[in-house]
Amino acid sequence: MPALVLLGAQWGDEGKGKATDLLGGSVDYVVRYQGGNNAGHTVVVGDQKYALHLLPSGILTPECTPVIGNGVVVDPAVLLSELSGLNERGVDTSKLLISGNAHLITPYHTTVDKVTERFLGKRKIGTTGRGIGPAYADKINRVGIRVQDLYDESILQQKVEAALDGKNQILAKLYNRRAIDPAQIVEELLGYGEQIKPYVADTTLILNNALDEDKVVLFEGGQGTLLDVDHGTYPFVTSSNPTAGGACTGTGVGPTKISRVIGILKAYTTRVGAGPFPTELFDEDGEALRRIGGERGVTTGRDRRCGWFDAPIARYATRVNGLTDFFLTKLDVLTGWEQIPVCVAYEIDGKRVEELPYNQTDFHHAKPVYENLPGWSEDISKAKTFDDLPKNAQAYVKALEEMSGAPISAIGVGPGRTETIEINSFI
Repeated sequence: MPALVLLGAQWGDEGKGKATDLLGGSVDYVVRYQGGNNAGHTVVVGDQKYALHLLPSGILTPECTPVIGNGVVVDPAVLLSELSGLNERGVDTSKLLISGNAHLITPYHTTVDKVTERFLGKRKIGTTGRGIGPAYADKINRVGIRVQDLYDESILQQKVEAALDGKNQILAKLYNRRAIDPAQIVEELLGYGEQIKPYVADTTLILNNALDEDKVVLFEGGQGTLLDVDHGTYPFVTSSNPTAGGACTGTGVGPTKISRVIGILKAYTTRVGAGPFPTELFDEDGEALRRIGGERGVTTGRDRRCGWFDAPIARYATRVNGLTDFFLTKLDVLTGWEQIPVCVAYEIDGKRVEELPYNQTDFHHAKPVYENLPGWSEDISKAKTFDDLPKNAQAYVKALEEMSGAPISAIGVGPGRTETIEINSFI
């Protein structure tokens, strides 16, 4: 039962798409288990670059079956647009499977998301405005629309009307917006339903049967650990659980079937949106990391906030996910620095703190305690083995491994599919 979970060990954007794609040739199924089209993966195949938002990265590997699990919220318009874009580029998308239990993002979810965020003003969270939060809220409030509801018009109509009863009151009376017509939403959703029907399946049954047949299943998180709604920097988080536990609830595969949990760890730190970020840089180094690393959100188009590597965050990710391995990405971006600072602890109210504080106020006021590691100037993009790396780059990797609490089993030395050093096999 080789079931692997692959997830972000920081605030997302660590390079999960590259890692998933690297494993694609050895994996039978790649499964998205949470989030929606607020996530984004960039995968480079040869001279082709693909930006994926909702679809699993395995969609680019012909031998692999890509799956959207029940824990994902699906915007059908975005899904169909993304499928169409890949088909036009010659990618076969016919093997995609979508859970009938996955919830839908409807037009009223995106409307509520945007007007609510705008209304918050300076207190805004930094959401992508794509309706993810409102869709998950409806799911928890038990007024959500599931994929399977698209195939029973009567139930769909009842659910849409029930969901809009309260929302139209809020839109009209609080935000001075026009009420949304339920009949129009139903008609639009029914149209989407016909188009995605060939992909809809009982994915929980299919995945469990696959594991019983010793197929390799890779569960792919959409965002990073620190954006988890329970374990992240709340309220500056996403609305679901990208941590390892979410792989089970988001797919219907039990925890005893998970054999390995791989954390994707960038060689420095970035985040998008508001919220605390102890190692954030506002100087030339921060701008250099942003420029060299191409740090712009795949889905949002926003510049990412950049900072030095944060070891307490990596240790926290190891702990809450039960990580067995790390995939260290973008080591090449650090080439050229004479000294590379690494945050080894925090100073809070004059005291040194080694671990991520559970108190949000403490974390907001945490000041990084840095240790400088010697840098390197050699080009590492052609390195094929760990020994090919400059001695200082090797020392940097070993230091991060020791600080983070799990072995680094692969290293990204460039954006391309082949620009990876594999130290230990994940499968």
